[in-house]
Amino acid sequence: MKSAVAPLAHDLPPTALDEVVAQLNDEYIEKGTPLFMRTVLALFSGGFATFALLYCVQPMMPALSHEFSINAAQSSLVLSVSTAMLALGLLITGPISDTLGRKPVMVAALFCAAFATIASGLMPSWEGILLMRALVGLSLSGLAAVAMTYLSEEIHPQHIGLAMGLYIGGNAIGGMSGRLIIGVLIDFVSWHTAMLIIGALALIAATVFWKILPESRNFRPRSLRPRSLLEGFVMHFKDAGLPWLFLEAFLLMGAFVTLFNYIGYRLLADPYDLSQAVVGLLSLVYLSGIYSSAKIGSLADRLGRRRVLWATILVMLGGMAMTLLSPLWLVVPGMLVFTFGFFGAHSVASSWIGRRATKAKGQASSLYLFCYYAGSSIAGTAGGFFWHFAGWNGIGAFILTLLTGALLVALRLAKLPPLASA
Repeated sequence: MKSAVAPLAHDLPPTALDEVVAQLNDEYIEKGTPLFMRTVLALFSGGFATFALLYCVQPMMPALSHEFSINAAQSSLVLSVSTAMLALGLLITGPISDTLGRKPVMVAALFCAAFATIASGLMPSWEGILLMRALVGLSLSGLAAVAMTYLSEEIHPQHIGLAMGLYIGGNAIGGMSGRLIIGVLIDFVSWHTAMLIIGALALIAATVFWKILPESRNFRPRSLRPRSLLEGFVMHFKDAGLPWLFLEAFLLMGAFVTLFNYIGYRLLADPYDLSQAVVGLLSLVYLSGIYSSAKIGSLADRLGRRRVLWATILVMLGGMAMTLLSPLWLVVPGMLVFTFGFFGAHSVASSWIGRRATKAKGQASSLYLFCYYAGSSIAGTAGGFFWHFAGWNGIGAFILTLLTGALLVALRLAKLPPLASA
């Protein structure tokens, strides 16, 4: 009888073995290929639009406080309501992408968010602004939940850290550009006009994303049955590392958003008395995050994530400590160092999710980002109370507490038994 078992690799003739290897390599997008460049550019554009739309309101918070006669904590709702709705949306859009596909969900998300931003620029009331901002956050969940999963499925495992870092670099440029454009424009035009401009730029980015992102080759649809969702949820929380990575996302993003929510209030007041345009220009510190996200992501591919994550959090702690000092020439470099550390840490942690989750990766990414944006929403608003009661020293104490927790989590993750994929 002839054996029904397929021949082992070492039983194949050399030419057949080469064909098998080539076929396996074709399943993934390799670094240095045109497809890799298209994928990176598309996800870079998507990350740019996501963070530009989400965080463009940060520099206008003092102006909104003045126009609508609200305090800093209330003004922070213009960002927190977006991140809260984004976090909730992640629990839906990630599983939806497991059924409908990655690219269609991401494309629809970007266009809806751009149109909602344009609509927010036309709103005359505070309540109308918050409603549109909620829709922006809900729309963006479609890209935020799926982008990391798309990369983990399509990019060769050896290059995931680099690709994730470049995507997060797009996030950094988007966050910087949104803050920079709005921060400078509102010194010369109304906030309504500034929002219309940022919405138009997002439409351009969405179009680029739609046209050049390659279709998925490794996507396998899963059912959207509640039972399968519950099974995936239980599976991820039984993992030895994933729940700690979810907590890490909450702590890191909570610290980052708190600093940038309230640093403008500090620098606009005595003894600095900076103009809104100058404060907006300080968003250029995001350039350090653009560099660190790709550089540290690539470093983590070589040295291992458990060896790199805790070190980047120490960098954040050092930067935060510098901002507690009075001289402006120390505060601004402190913001730069803090930003460098944050984007490096986020690059490492987010790429770790795709390596640890063996099934239902879309759901795993959604849970990570749910905690990430929940940290932005909860800690970002809570920081306002520390600002009112203790000024920047109160903000510093709050952020240092969050980062200490993040460091302890990273050290725990470093002690996990190594996995072949993580």
